[in-house]
Amino acid sequence: MTHNVTLEQAYAICRAIARREAKNFYYAFVALPTDRKNAICAIYAFMRKADDLADDESMPREERRRCLEAWQGQWHNVCAGAMTEDPVFIATRDATERFQIPLNLLDDLIAGTTMDLRSDGIQAPNTYPTFADLYSYCYLVASVVGLVCIHIFGYTDAAAEKLAEETGIAFQLTNILRDVAEDASRNRVYIPLEDLAAHGLTLSCLLERRVGAPPTSNERALLAELAARAETYYASAEALLPLIDPESRPALSVLVSIYHALLQRICSAGYDVFTRRRSVPLTQKLRILLIGITRMAVARVFA
Repeated sequence: MTHNVTLEQAYAICRAIARREAKNFYYAFVALPTDRKNAICAIYAFMRKADDLADDESMPREERRRCLEAWQGQWHNVCAGAMTEDPVFIATRDATERFQIPLNLLDDLIAGTTMDLRSDGIQAPNTYPTFADLYSYCYLVASVVGLVCIHIFGYTDAAAEKLAEETGIAFQLTNILRDVAEDASRNRVYIPLEDLAAHGLTLSCLLERRVGAPPTSNERALLAELAARAETYYASAEALLPLIDPESRPALSVLVSIYHALLQRICSAGYDVFTRRRSVPLTQKLRILLIGITRMAVARVFA
């Protein structure tokens, strides 16, 4: 079976996609050995394609759902042995085989992207009544990523699986906090309705708030509660670190450190995610990466 696109070329294309798009994730990828870095970049490129199909606002939601289903069908055919010239499929298939990644996890990733296509997006915004409902969403879009990653990172203790799930929850709650204003502008509110009500807020408070207005005291209290929830899940990330292969720990440490730093910046800004988008400065990311690369070098010496 031959391809015009070689495996090496496919991985190079996936690395380029990750370098261009991954932002926080790519800094962690750099701290991985080459074979694991290639696999992570392939999985990221796969996720990116699914997200791009789901977020293509030039198409109605129903058409986007059809496109995602067709793309998923093509992926299933490739997994069954069909020829493909799609570099993302070529690299992802190799990664799943090399690191024994269960294929149902990739289907879960795609299922997560389709959750944002449930409503028409015009009259009915995407909402989550309870935190349990939001957790189910976060599991599909983020925890599953964690479960895929630990197959690539390497682990032997089954306890790593629940910890990886909860690490994904920590990351996704941080993303939700950062993107409250942007999501509202797209008719999406991920904060549970029960939490809004507990703080005297309604959907319209977020969907119709004045652009660029600083948070009200009620909004600050609401976001502080969500941040506190995220903080509890970061404890799982710390517990996960010693359970994965030593040469992969620096990469996970980089990723956790960058995301945790983002949460801390949101908190130190008084939960003002409305007047500007909060992010971790490049200099801080590079400091975290330098520590990670140093730890990787030490891990290789003593492996």
